[in-house]
Amino acid sequence: MITLLELILIVLSFGILGVYHIRLAFWVRRRPLETSIGVTNHLRSVWAMNIMQNHREILAVQTFRNWIMASSFLASTAVLISLGILNTAIKPSVSSQISHALNLAGSPSEAMWLIKMLSLFVVFFFSFFNFTLAIRYFNHASFDLGIPGKTNGVANHDFMTDGINHASFHYTLGMRGYYLAIPLGLWIFGPIWMLAGTIVLVLVLNKLDRTP
Repeated sequence: MITLLELILIVLSFGILGVYHIRLAFWVRRRPLETSIGVTNHLRSVWAMNIMQNHREILAVQTFRNWIMASSFLASTAVLISLGILNTAIKPSVSSQISHALNLAGSPSEAMWLIKMLSLFVVFFFSFFNFTLAIRYFNHASFDLGIPGKTNGVANHDFMTDGINHASFHYTLGMRGYYLAIPLGLWIFGPIWMLAGTIVLVLVLNKLDRTP
């Protein structure tokens, strides 16, 4: 069903992605201001405090609207792509023949091709789920916008910041799903393409995840 070379290349690809994201999580936790994620989390906290202290509700409403619109668009796109992939997996046609023709070192079996398609389906559905959660948290955070002062001894802008950061976390996970679809999509044409895509993706992410 699967060749030894393909298994090695698949494990290597997922291993590179796993090690990179474990390293990223470590840096975000220990040295957040050296990563773009940590810096934007800090800036969102400053932004929320400034919005509530200076009563700049119009700016906040416009910003929340943009966040929610972007999340809605990406969620809709992800679910449409996942349904399209599921339809292709159920009714294979010329696409499977093309992928087999370009497969340099992988197994040409239909079962393996189906596994690749279902992996892509899961990734895009994962993105859809996280973008919908991002919309949920953005909506929750917007309720804190017009409530100055404190609740149970905690400043309301802290609640707003937590909501925005939770939403941004799920938005980031959704985008990571989109990024992961690149090597998984290339895997359809063979594990060599998958490994090449993984290396390029990690190099790009390493630049994007650094302090802006």
